[in-house]
Amino acid sequence: MADAAKYQKLASEYAKLKAQIPVLKKAYLDEQGTSNEYKEQLKAKDQALRKYEQEVDSLSFRNQQLSKRVLFLQEELDTIEATKKKKNRNAEQPAAAPTSPGVYSEELFSKIQENERLHKQVDDSNRKYQTRIQELETKLEYFEKECNQHQQVLQSTLQKSKDQIDRLQQEKAMVEVKLQKLESDVKSYRSRAELSEEKLDSVQSRLQDDLQQARKIIADKLPFIDTKHRDLNCLNLPTHDRKHQLRARELVSQSVNHLSELVQALSNFYTYSEQRSKIYPNDGINEPLSPINLVYCKYLHENVSYLRPCEQALRSFLGTLNEDSLTTLETATDLFVFSKNFKGLVGYMNKLLPYQLASIEEECALSSCTSTLENKNMDLHHSLKHLTSVFNKLDTYITLLATQSQNHCHYPHQNHFSFFVCLSKVLQDLDTSVRDVSKHYNSKVSLEHQLPTATQKLKTTDECIVSSLISMVTCTGKVSAFFSGNIDFFKENPGYRTRGSSIGTDTTMDGPRSGPATVCFRQKAATYLSQLSGPCPETVPHSIAVQNRKVLLSSTESREGLSKQLTTAQTRVNKLEQEKEHWMLELQLLQIKHDKETEKVQKLEKQLASKLASGAVQDSIEDNIIKEPTTRTSSTDAVVPQTSEAKAAMFGKLDMVSAGSSDAETREVLIKNHFTNRINEQALQLQLVESKAVNFHSEVRALHKQLQIAEKSKTRCEEELKDSSQVLAQLKDELQTTTKSYEGQLSMMSEHLASMNEKLAQQKDEIDELKSQKVQPPKEKKKFRK
Repeated sequence: MADAAKYQKLASEYAKLKAQIPVLKKAYLDEQGTSNEYKEQLKAKDQALRKYEQEVDSLSFRNQQLSKRVLFLQEELDTIEATKKKKNRNAEQPAAAPTSPGVYSEELFSKIQENERLHKQVDDSNRKYQTRIQELETKLEYFEKECNQHQQVLQSTLQKSKDQIDRLQQEKAMVEVKLQKLESDVKSYRSRAELSEEKLDSVQSRLQDDLQQARKIIADKLPFIDTKHRDLNCLNLPTHDRKHQLRARELVSQSVNHLSELVQALSNFYTYSEQRSKIYPNDGINEPLSPINLVYCKYLHENVSYLRPCEQALRSFLGTLNEDSLTTLETATDLFVFSKNFKGLVGYMNKLLPYQLASIEEECALSSCTSTLENKNMDLHHSLKHLTSVFNKLDTYITLLATQSQNHCHYPHQNHFSFFVCLSKVLQDLDTSVRDVSKHYNSKVSLEHQLPTATQKLKTTDECIVSSLISMVTCTGKVSAFFSGNIDFFKENPGYRTRGSSIGTDTTMDGPRSGPATVCFRQKAATYLSQLSGPCPETVPHSIAVQNRKVLLSSTESREGLSKQLTTAQTRVNKLEQEKEHWMLELQLLQIKHDKETEKVQKLEKQLASKLASGAVQDSIEDNIIKEPTTRTSSTDAVVPQTSEAKAAMFGKLDMVSAGSSDAETREVLIKNHFTNRINEQALQLQLVESKAVNFHSEVRALHKQLQIAEKSKTRCEEELKDSSQVLAQLKDELQTTTKSYEGQLSMMSEHLASMNEKLAQQKDEIDELKSQKVQPPKEKKKFRK
C-alpha cells in the first residue's frame, strides 16, 4: 500500500510537471518576444546614437576648420596692422586700407553666426539626446518592473494551476466514481422501467376489465333504492343541485387563498420578531440574551410547524370536494382535520403570548425607555392579549362547525346560520385587533427609532415587521369582507333532498338528512358488488389447511429448537476453546517441567552408574529426593503455583527411574505421541505459511513490476524536469546577459555624453573667446590712431 501511495504521489507530481511545461513554454516564448523587441529597439537606438556621433564629429570638424580659419584671419589682420605701422603710404592707400579689415570682420561675423547656429543645433541635439536617453531609461525601468510583475504573476499562476490541477484530478476521480454509479443506476432504472411498462400494460388491461364489470354492476344493481325508513334513507345517495356544489367549492378555494396569505403574513411576523428579539434589547453577538428571549426565540422559530399544517389541511379538504357529491357541514368530514390543526396553532399562540408580553416588559425596563415609549409598549401589550383572545374565539367557532360531521355532535340545521353569523363577527373582531396591533407597533417603532441606541439593523428589522403587519391587516380585511359578503349563501338550505321526498325541506322530519359517510359507503358497495359478480378464488379444503397448519407449527417449533440447540452448541464450543487454550498453556508448562526432569533423571542415572561400585547408591538417591522438592519449588514459583498433581507426577518420575524399563517405555510412547501430534500441527502450519508465502510472492512480483514501471516514469519525469530546469537556467542567463549589456551600454552612453559635454564646454569657451576677440579690434584701432 505504501508503494502504491508512493506511485500515486509520483504520478501526481509527473502530471503537475507535465502541466507546468506548456506554461513555461508560453512564458519562454513571451520572454523571447520581449527580448527580440528590446534587441530591435537597441539596434534602432544604436543607429540613432551613431548618427548623433557622426553629426557631432562633423560639427567638431567644422569647428576645427572655423577655428583655423579664425586664426588665419587673425594672423592676416596682425600682418596688415604691422604693415600699416611700418609703411607710410599715400592718401589713397589709407583710404583703401580700411576696406580690407571690414571684409574680414564681416566674414568673421558670418562665421561666428554660423558657429552659434551650429552650437545651437548641437545644444538642441544634446537636449534631444538627453531626453531620449531619459525616456529610454524610464521605459527600461517600466519594462523591468513589468517583467518582475509578470514573473510574479507567472509564479502565482503556476502555483494556482498546480492547486487547481490537484483539485480537478480529485474531482475527476470523484466524478468518475459518480459516473460509474450513475451508469449502474441507469441500467437498473432501465430494467425497472421495462418491468414497470409491462406492469402498466397489465394493469391497464385489468382496469379496463374492472371498468366494464363495474359499469355492468352499476347498470344492474343500483336501481335498488330503499326510501321507507329514514335511518336507512340517509345512507342513500342524495339528489342535489350541482350549481350549489360548485359555488361551495369556489368559496372554499377562495378561503384557501386567503388563509395562505394570512399564514405567510403570520410566518413573516414571527420570523422578523425572532430577528428583532436577537438584536434588541440585547445584542446576541456582543451581549448574552436573557432567558426569556432565548425561550421566546426558540418558540418563534417553530412557527412554520404550526402554520403550514393549517393551510395543507384546508387544501386537502378542497381536494375532497367533487361535483358528484354534495358538501354540507354534516358531510365535510375532512374539515375536522383543519380544526385540529387550527387548535394546535391557537395553542402555540397561547404558549407564545407570555414570553411575548415578558419581552415587551423587558424593553420597558430598559434605562433608555421613555415614559411615552413605555405607554406605547403597554398599548401593544394589551392589543396582543386581545388578538390572542380573538384567535381563541375563532378556534371555538371553527371547532363547532367542524364537529357537525361527527356522529357524537349534531345540532339542528336551523342553528348553523347562527354559527356562521358569530364566525363573521369574530372575523371582524380579528380585523380590528390586527389593525390595533399594527397601529400600536408602528407608533412604538417610530419612537424607538428616535433613540440614539437604535441601530440600522434594528430599523430594517422593524420595517420588515411593520410590512408583515400591514399584509396581515390586508389579509384579515379580505377575509372579513369575504365572509360577510357570502353570509347569505351560508344561510341557504343545502341544495339537496333525500330520495322519496318531493321537496328539499321536510319540517315533520327535521329537514332532509344524509349520512356523512355516504360517499365511502357508495365506494364500498361498488367494490362489494364487483366482488360478488367476479369469479370465486381458489380455496383449500379445511382438512388440508389444518394439516398444513400443524406442519407449519411443527416446523416452526423444530426451527426454534434447532436455533436454541445451535446457541447452546456455540456457547459450549466457546467454552471448550477457552479450556483448550488453558490446557495448551498447562501442557507447555508441563513440557518445560518434563524437560527439566529428564535432565535430572539422566544425571541420576549417571550418578547411579558411577556409585554402584562404591555402594553409596542409596544415600545419593535419598539426598536427591530431599533436594529435588526445593529446586522444583524455586523453579516453578516464577511461572505458576505448584499443584499436588504436578508433585505426584514428579515423584512418580523418580519412582519410574528406580522401577525399571517398563515405565520408561510407556513414558517414551507418550512422548512420541505428543511429538507426532506436534509435528502434524507444525506441518499444517507450515502448509498455511507456504500458501501465504506463495501469495505474498505473487503480490511482491506484481508490486515489483509496478515499481519498475514507476521508476521508468520517474526517470522520464526527472529527465523532463532537468530539461525544463536547463531551459529555465538558459532563460535566466539570457536575462542576465541582456541586463548586463543594457547596463554596459548605459554606462558607455553616460561616459560618451560626459566627454561630449566636455567638448561642448571647450567649444563654448572658444566661441566666447572669439566673440571677445571680435569686439576688441575696434578699440585697438582707436588707440593706434591716438
